[in-house]
Amino acid sequence: MKAINIKAKHAEFTKQWHPHRIATVDDMQVLLAKIQGEFVWHSHEHEDELFQVVKGTLYMQFRDRTEVVNAGELIVVPKGVEHNPMTKNGEEVHLLLFEKLTTAHTGTVKDEKTQTEYPSI
Repeated sequence: MKAINIKAKHAEFTKQWHPHRIATVDDMQVLLAKIQGEFVWHSHEHEDELFQVVKGTLYMQFRDRTEVVNAGELIVVPKGVEHNPMTKNGEEVHLLLFEKLTTAHTGTVKDEKTQTEYPSI
């Protein structure tokens, strides 16, 4: 049991849209990610997802609206809700994600950005 410095962990990788696991809590995982641009529309049938913005501004698109999530804020995407995270103006956004270990990166959608394994850092 040691404290985890989120900023220092974010500095350990550069690849965008590729989450890295920093901890597990029971059947949940804590991930860090760097994102830029637009992801892919997807949903998770059985899992909720929590996105906390560490740096930058996240635009969480839903089919009927876009929620703006600023640094220090978080948003929970309920299971079954189609969503598409994005950034604007070339900004790289740093995220902390909290989700079940069983959560597939892009749900049932297969895309070039889809990851099947998350490295632990």
